[in-house]
Amino acid sequence: MLQQLSDLDLRLIRVFLSVLDAGGISAAQTALNVSQSTISTQVATLETRLGFRLCERGRAGFRLTPRGEQFAQSSRRLLENIDHFCLDARQIGRKLVGQLHLGLIGHAAMSANARLSQAIARFRARDEAVTLSLAVLAPGQLEEEVINGRLDLGIGYFWHRLPNLEYLPLYTEHQVAYCAAAHPLFSRAGKLEPADLAQHDWVWRSYPLPEAEGKGGMSAPARVTALADNMEAVAVLILSGQHLGFLPQHFAAPLVQQGLLAALNPAQFSYEVTLHMVARRQSSRGEVLQAFQDDLVAVHREGT
Repeated sequence: MLQQLSDLDLRLIRVFLSVLDAGGISAAQTALNVSQSTISTQVATLETRLGFRLCERGRAGFRLTPRGEQFAQSSRRLLENIDHFCLDARQIGRKLVGQLHLGLIGHAAMSANARLSQAIARFRARDEAVTLSLAVLAPGQLEEEVINGRLDLGIGYFWHRLPNLEYLPLYTEHQVAYCAAAHPLFSRAGKLEPADLAQHDWVWRSYPLPEAEGKGGMSAPARVTALADNMEAVAVLILSGQHLGFLPQHFAAPLVQQGLLAALNPAQFSYEVTLHMVARRQSSRGEVLQAFQDDLVAVHREGT
């Protein structure tokens, strides 16, 4: 009875499975490139080490015994596990091994997402065995997830500057105030003044927005009757015809082309917002995160 598994046992098991896959000892000669008598001896040796018969072979043909059928299933599982082990061992020897959890805000400009894709491609060209995960979250959630360690890196708008995090500017986004076709101001859009907006409701961000201070003579509109923390929600509220609001120009462009939105007055009601990459301070980063950050910074510098 087999007590321990040796290299010899593994070789014999592989021979046995080759015979099974070929449909018999005679048919396995070509695959194994050895004689029929050698294969028969190897199968018999395996049976001796196991202590039971695996197959019937002779004039009546080749067929597995009930124990042989069970052993064949166990043998295939064994060899699959060995293959997985070898793959894992090879990956461990690679330069970068681990997981990388990334987060970004939704509805970023296509150029920004293209650069992120380029950074991922550059990172994948490294000698690495890293599992990537990507989540789309609201700005406040991104920062919170980086702080608590569930995200390694976030790309978005951040109004805090927390001492244990590092913020690196990546690109700017042009925000413009819009109204919908159903709004009373739509027919005059493009040349509106602050006084024209005073009696109308706005949708505003649910988080601080210092870049918007002073736009139209207000840090925030006097009549904010809706709050939202992502661009899609803001767009829905503006498209209702009941609210004015700011949207990224790239995000609003298709809606403007369809005649669903119009800019109030881009010269007066617009601002630039800088989107940052946020990660833990360098001293607390692993080599996987540092490598990806280097690639992300590089593609944004090349794109400027």
